[in-house]
Amino acid sequence: MKLYTKRGDDGGTDLFGGGRVGKDSSRVEAYGDVDELNSVIGVALAACRHEAIGAVLRALQARLFELGADLATPRREGKADVVARVGPEQVAEAEGWIDAAWAPLPPMKNFVLPGGTELAARLHVARSVCRRAERRCVALLRDEPMVGRDAVIYINRLSDLLFTLARRANQLDGVGDVPWVSGR
Repeated sequence: MKLYTKRGDDGGTDLFGGGRVGKDSSRVEAYGDVDELNSVIGVALAACRHEAIGAVLRALQARLFELGADLATPRREGKADVVARVGPEQVAEAEGWIDAAWAPLPPMKNFVLPGGTELAARLHVARSVCRRAERRCVALLRDEPMVGRDAVIYINRLSDLLFTLARRANQLDGVGDVPWVSGR
């Protein structure tokens, strides 16, 4: 079997569970940004030397694959879901990861700039990609009300998680947060 099908040569793509949309549809934009986020987390993992952070990032990659499948599969009224959907359980899991990584951190006294260690900087990049994916998911929810609201809640938590993990990575390597100082 060949990898390429040529079905997308017309600018369209098939959705899981049926239907076809343009590759620039809000649905494809949303799950495409989630896919990019997953890749950026893989780049962060390549620089990760901390097992606790690595374990969270590996689990998060699996969850993001599930989120992408959720977003790529339209919900149909009266039909059983054909993929697992993001729900309150995943949101609670993310909140648990945030709480565990936040607990040992010193209180924030300033806004924090992206940076510090290489891992922290990569996690900040992932956080900013996550915020873009969140904006796309919000737009999708507005355009297609059959998208689950938990997907938007979940990805909102993930940006907080990535911020927290960036701070924790710096702390584990003995590097302080990079404080924002106004140029005025």
